[in-house]
Amino acid sequence: MGAESRYRMSQKRLDELKQELEYLQTVREREVSEQIKEARSFGDLSENSEYDEAKTEQGKLYSKIAEIKNLIENAEILEKVQSVGVAVGSKVRVLDLAENVEEVYQIVGGQEANPMQGRISDESPFGRGLLGHMEGEEVTVEAPMGVLRFRIIGIEN
Repeated sequence: MGAESRYRMSQKRLDELKQELEYLQTVREREVSEQIKEARSFGDLSENSEYDEAKTEQGKLYSKIAEIKNLIENAEILEKVQSVGVAVGSKVRVLDLAENVEEVYQIVGGQEANPMQGRISDESPFGRGLLGHMEGEEVTVEAPMGVLRFRIIGIEN
């Protein structure tokens, strides 16, 4: 079987995942265990909706724990790179040439992407299109919604 997928993220994101895992394995697991225990006390398990709901919740919890463990075990920490061009971690100020609107984005690993907050994955068409380019350059990006053109007007690394 091939190598596991690596999940690119900052040290901060990795620390957040570790905290979430700790919470799920301690506090949340105890809460769900108590729900199951309480539901069992209601009697016949074959017609006990509270028990079924608690067991479903337990399944979701264990699935989430497994997912987070996988992310942690396969994390690839993105190092801050001193670069003159756009790199992962850069904040990029661009001018959308079609709309004549200035926008600011931060290029991040896939695990930290949140387009609504201006955090664009380095693996997205837009993120890939900006990587390596310099301030003042015009960049053309082929995105699912069509071809986009931007001018890079500022880079913070």
